[in-house]
Amino acid sequence: MAELLSDEDIGKALGALSEWRLEAATLVREVELADFPHAIQVVNRVAEIAENDNHHPDIDIRWRTLTFRCSTHSAGGITALDVSLAQEIEGVLEAMPA
Repeated sequence: MAELLSDEDIGKALGALSEWRLEAATLVREVELADFPHAIQVVNRVAEIAENDNHHPDIDIRWRTLTFRCSTHSAGGITALDVSLAQEIEGVLEAMPA
C-alpha cells in the first residue's frame, strides 16, 4: 500500500500545483473549459492516464466545469500517487487549447 504524505510533503506538492487545493485529505482542482466537448476530451484523456497508472481520480462533470479529486482511498489520504496524478492532469489541462 502507498504511504501517506506528511503535511510538509503535501505543502510542497501544493506549492508546485498552484491551481490545486487541499480539502479533507484530498487534492482538489476545479477548471472551466471552453465548452462541453472540450471538458469531455479532458475527461477521456485523464481516464486513459488513470487506467495506465491504475490510480483513478474522482471526477465531477458539470457542463464545462470539471472538478478533480485525488486521494488514495485505501491509504486514507494523499500519497505520492495522488501528486503524480495531479501533475499529469495539469499536463492534460495545459495541452488543451484556450
